[in-house]
Amino acid sequence: MSVSQLQEIADQLESPNLRDRMVALASLRNIPAEDAVPLIKKVLNDESLQLRSMAIFALGIKQTTECYSILVKILENDPDYGIRADAAGALGYLGDVRAFEVLSRAFYEDTDWLVRFSAAVSLGNLKDPRAHQILIQALESKEIVLQQAAISALGEIQDIESVDSLLRFAQSDDWLVRQRLAESLGNLPTPKSVSALKYLEKDSHPNVAEAARIGLKRLEEMEQK
Repeated sequence: MSVSQLQEIADQLESPNLRDRMVALASLRNIPAEDAVPLIKKVLNDESLQLRSMAIFALGIKQTTECYSILVKILENDPDYGIRADAAGALGYLGDVRAFEVLSRAFYEDTDWLVRFSAAVSLGNLKDPRAHQILIQALESKEIVLQQAAISALGEIQDIESVDSLLRFAQSDDWLVRQRLAESLGNLPTPKSVSALKYLEKDSHPNVAEAARIGLKRLEEMEQK
């Protein structure tokens, strides 16, 4: 993209019209990260929370060396819980293992469940086995969405040790919890995982049964390798 086109987007990002700014930010999708990030930074403190949220997400996708420190600062300091949750999510997309400590702290210390949920999901995205204890603790949460995030993340990090802790969710009243369990067990090759997936394959909810079938197939493919 030419310098003049980049300048045009930069000008549009300063438009008093929110729609103009949103269109400009969206137009950065196909622009290289080193050109896009300086422009994304222009709207990180925008008056529109929706635009800020889009910009933070973009920093998780358009990865440059400064994205990590920007996202950490937002996660640790922004007064808006939705924005902090966005930053936690973007750190997961970034995939930088340095984020493990930051996301762990957010999970333990942030007072809002949405931030803790995003932190748990991102710990799974990092695929760092050190997340075991945090995610096991998240299974005990009263918030069902936090349980769901932890179930998924334990599968993502391929935490075989967690299988016994996960199995009790096969009896959950929430079909989404059972679906997340089936998806997770498909990444955890143990005899207990296979037995549980065969049980979930008969689940009354079609999404759960389908997830269990896919999980069993995945485990079979792992065994054949």
